[in-house]
Amino acid sequence: MRRRLINSTLAVVLVVIAVFGVSLVIVEARTISSSAQESVDSEALRVISVIESRLLGSERINPGVLAEQVDDKRYALVKMVGREPIEVGERPGGSVISATEVGEHGERVTIEESRSAVTREVGRTLMIIGAVALLAIVSAVLLAVRQANKLTSPLTDLAETAERLGSGDPRPRHKRYGVPELDRVADVLDSSAERIARMLTAERRLAADASHQLRTPLTALSMRIEEISVTDDPETVKEEANIALTQVERLTDVVQRLLTNARDPRTGSAVVFDLDEVVKQQIEEWRPAYRSEGRAIVRSGKQGLRAVGTPGAVAQVLAALIENSLMHGGGTVALRTRVTGNQAVIEVTDEGAGVPADLGARIFERTISGRNSTGIGLAVARDLAEADGGRLELLQQQPPVFALFLSRVALNRKEPERPVR
Repeated sequence: MRRRLINSTLAVVLVVIAVFGVSLVIVEARTISSSAQESVDSEALRVISVIESRLLGSERINPGVLAEQVDDKRYALVKMVGREPIEVGERPGGSVISATEVGEHGERVTIEESRSAVTREVGRTLMIIGAVALLAIVSAVLLAVRQANKLTSPLTDLAETAERLGSGDPRPRHKRYGVPELDRVADVLDSSAERIARMLTAERRLAADASHQLRTPLTALSMRIEEISVTDDPETVKEEANIALTQVERLTDVVQRLLTNARDPRTGSAVVFDLDEVVKQQIEEWRPAYRSEGRAIVRSGKQGLRAVGTPGAVAQVLAALIENSLMHGGGTVALRTRVTGNQAVIEVTDEGAGVPADLGARIFERTISGRNSTGIGLAVARDLAEADGGRLELLQQQPPVFALFLSRVALNRKEPERPVR
């Protein structure tokens, strides 16, 4: 492209020089020839006037007098009736420019000048025009090189940016070049880079969330399958198989929920559901893990609450809170359900040391963890809660109290409140 720009610019300049330069040379040559002819004609007329005036005054006419009227580079021949011809200067050879004037008394004046003087003048004019044309060509080449650099360098830069995008480096450069068309391409590339970066971030986030959220259910499912493989009791096999199928359904719901949340976190599938069933299911699922650690998990508070949300998402939020208490907390973990205004609240607390003071405000941020964990669980739990219009908060740091707020569906009957073990 660089060479094409230079060649095209040079071609345009050469065409302009050829068209206007040749025309200018022709016009200047004719002008110089006409000027030379007019000068000779004027000099012949002046000489004949001097001769006539001297004849009328009976004055002498000699070469000395005429020499004052004739240019040194010209030749003059004066013929008068009854007198010898008078010559002034040296007669030129070759092609000449001549002019002849005849007086009232028959006197005749001829002025001649060598055409080589005109040729030299035309040559000087040609040299000047050629020098200007050469200067124009050099200027055009320099301008073309500069313009080519101004265009090709950004194009090379944009090509490198596109190559970086293709190689997996989606960082936008935010570099502009002062050329509207190239700046438009740069805008599009930067926008594409930002979209690719968001897509890559979403994919990495989905992979991390999925691996974290599926880890515990898969472990529980494998334990159920192991129970089935080592028992010969048909009733136990049936019971464990039904529990395993329930967990498979939950895993399917978890995957679907993660995919939905990754596409659009604002898209929810909230329904009215029985909060007691979700709480009971989570306690039953996590009780073996707590028992193996020598700890207990209990629930208390109001029963019969119905909330608006996605049961699978609520279960995942509670699972994240319960797992967080298992890993970072201590003592008995308690799930308490209560009502505040038009919201149903599930509080999860334990008897551990609580959340460090420096992490309180950032506990729901990704990669933030009090110990050597991923820091993903609480962040995913918060996203799942917000997707259905709920919210997850840390109400108290020591001892830790996490609360899940959901929209409540009021019942006409009285909602009892009693502890359940």
